[in-house]
Amino acid sequence: MKFGVLVFPGSNCDHDTFHVLAEITRQPVTFLWHDSEDLQNVDAVLVPGGFAYGDYLRTGAIARFSPVMQSVRKFADAGGLVLGICNGFQILTEAGLLPGALMRNAGLKYICKQVHLRTVTTDSPFTNQLQPDKVLRIPIGHMEGNYYCDAETLRELQTEDRIAFRYCAPDGQLTQDANPNGSLDNIAGVLNRGRNVLGMMPHPDRSSESILGSADGLGIFQSMIGALAGQ
Repeated sequence: MKFGVLVFPGSNCDHDTFHVLAEITRQPVTFLWHDSEDLQNVDAVLVPGGFAYGDYLRTGAIARFSPVMQSVRKFADAGGLVLGICNGFQILTEAGLLPGALMRNAGLKYICKQVHLRTVTTDSPFTNQLQPDKVLRIPIGHMEGNYYCDAETLRELQTEDRIAFRYCAPDGQLTQDANPNGSLDNIAGVLNRGRNVLGMMPHPDRSSESILGSADGLGIFQSMIGALAGQ
């Protein structure tokens, strides 16, 4: 199996993501340049955090038109695994690969800190090795992480079990105080209808080694590897 990590002008977590795959999980991985349509026969695509194209106009608004994203759209439509982290989540919503939008944080301030997430579903290639309701400690670092969608979309996400993670207290309780950015329904990550695309604002790439304060994010990468190995 082979992973691909997108690189946009302004990406700053591409090497973090590459490191986890290459050095921690020991998987073949390559960088995929924004200006190329060639996905190099990868089996999974990761859209990393950062500030793609400087986040001009709106986060992810320019990146969605890049040549590589045209290929990622076809790849996802064919069932390929795509994980968007932070800015990657924003790009995937702008590209229409995930529903909803990421707005400015409720407090209108950049937030960079450790948060807790409750695993809502394990029925996905990204969460299959996690335990139901397992609480993860994973950092965030964003200004536009306030997830929003209309009422009909929210009902679909809930009834179709497509909410992957919710912000929670350390004991797993879903409280307003545990919601760092004002996201609707404490949502921290969502799946597409095909369950092969996940977007999440917290950074598993920054929490896959205990030296970083938490290795809870590693399970997401391990789940992807397990899903691909089982195909």
